[in-house]
Amino acid sequence: MKTEKILTDNYYHIYNRGNNGDDIFYEEKNYDYFLILIKKYLLPICEIYAYCLLKNHFHILLRIKDTVDNPSQHFSNLFNAYTKAMNKKYNRTGSLFEKPFKRIKITDENYLKTLILYIHLNPEHHQISKDFNNYKYSSYKSIISSKETHIQRNTVLEYFDGIDNFTDTHLQRKIFVNERNMQLFLE
Repeated sequence: MKTEKILTDNYYHIYNRGNNGDDIFYEEKNYDYFLILIKKYLLPICEIYAYCLLKNHFHILLRIKDTVDNPSQHFSNLFNAYTKAMNKKYNRTGSLFEKPFKRIKITDENYLKTLILYIHLNPEHHQISKDFNNYKYSSYKSIISSKETHIQRNTVLEYFDGIDNFTDTHLQRKIFVNERNMQLFLE
């Protein structure tokens, strides 16, 4: 399957996982370092709308700015810098991530909103956290906070018609998913 080229002025769901499903984050400071590298390599070329970092994979919803040459190179630089640091720190060799990294072009606003919910609820989906509200390595808290952030908070909240609807929609989606999982369990 041919990898889709990343085009400027488009929204993308970027995601990847460790080779063979292995962990890519071994301890808390690894998550923090990956976020630092995102600021260094991705913020100059894109706007970030949502993210979630999990032990063996990550999700980022972003829009590539319209004045970027070769956006894929910036992602390569991010993954290579992180892999190099992890290999050095943990005395490992080789690739950390599956290649190529996954990307889905987003062209529909309803899908974009659903994807934001999916990304934020991912820690519960993978049973990493019992409460997505308190998961540390997700953009959810940055969006509902008034603290300075690199996330496109105002735009995300506009998609959901404000913070109240944003939080309510997340809780409703969580209830829906939990009820659906319970039905599957009982069948």
